[in-house]
Amino acid sequence: MRPLAALLLPAVLAAQGAQDPAELRQKLAAIQGRLGQVDQQLASLKKRRKGVLVEIQGISLQRDRAKAQVEGARLRRDQAQNEVQVIGRERTRIQGEVQRLQGSLRQQVRWMQALGPWGDVAIYVTFKDLEAWLVRGRMLAWARLQERKQLGQIQRLQGDLASKEKALKEVLGRLATEEREAAQLQAALRLQEEKLNSFLDGLQKDEAAQKQAQAELAEEAVQLERLLAGLLSKPKGEAFEPAVAFANLRGELPQPVEGMLALGFGEHLHPRFRTKTMQSGLLISASGGANVTAVADGKVAFADYYQSYGPMVILDHGGGWFTLYTHLLGLGVAKGQVLKAGESVGAVGDTVDGPRLGFEIRHQAQPQDPQKWLKRRYR
Repeated sequence: MRPLAALLLPAVLAAQGAQDPAELRQKLAAIQGRLGQVDQQLASLKKRRKGVLVEIQGISLQRDRAKAQVEGARLRRDQAQNEVQVIGRERTRIQGEVQRLQGSLRQQVRWMQALGPWGDVAIYVTFKDLEAWLVRGRMLAWARLQERKQLGQIQRLQGDLASKEKALKEVLGRLATEEREAAQLQAALRLQEEKLNSFLDGLQKDEAAQKQAQAELAEEAVQLERLLAGLLSKPKGEAFEPAVAFANLRGELPQPVEGMLALGFGEHLHPRFRTKTMQSGLLISASGGANVTAVADGKVAFADYYQSYGPMVILDHGGGWFTLYTHLLGLGVAKGQVLKAGESVGAVGDTVDGPRLGFEIRHQAQPQDPQKWLKRRYR
């Protein structure tokens, strides 16, 4: 019976090319950070009053957690596959070196056997004949020394080979475990997605729940206005003073993220919940994890998890002007931090409708249509 490594290695090596180990470690660290952020949001959610929005967000966050776990399992599997490839290449190199040394040793032994211990013993007529015989004897002694060295090298390499075989078997065992865990987590993710879809489908048919969700959204909008009013009442020493007044940037602001318009400014009827809401900014459909940048110089006035807005960052641009970035993947900036236009605010997070960025412009807490401020409008 062939050993486990011999059976599984070719399939594993064919599965994918080697990836940069440092990049894999970096991605795994990012996944761990993402799991930590989701756990913080779940903890924050427990402090909020129960309601339809809280329930939706809780199920959605559990789905996000399952997604991150699936991605982490996939990366750990890739990491194990990389190790298998590295060990496999090293094993092949050692095997080749052993074969080369064994071939060289066989040739040397045959040559020494042909000459005998000291070569042909004969009557030496001249001194030169004797000298040649002695030289050949020294060559044989040197050859025996090399033979011992080669034997030692072969023994060391064979020990290395046994060690590699053991390591390979261990990694292949870990890889099999990672594959099983990835499959289990994928099944758990499907359950979370089904749970979320089932809840949303139920909400679509429940008129009372729709009205409750609408009331909760309206209450959140009022609380956000209060939060902004509180930011306006901060001492003057804490206010941000830009080099260029924000009011002069109308029609010149860059887009905070590449994407398409999912929902524009104004009143809308939600296609799933059938709730009528006032959209106080833009909802932008973008790639999950895409970089979100500040549209102008500003100071971070707020950076925290905020109700159904999720991770939210508010930039103070001076003169009572604010920009809001909601539904972020996590919090990448801190309160009090000063950002230049184009610097990262965070990354696009997930919503029940897919990856979205909420972007608002407010003056004295009053919402403005961001499309009128952008140099290139969203389509």
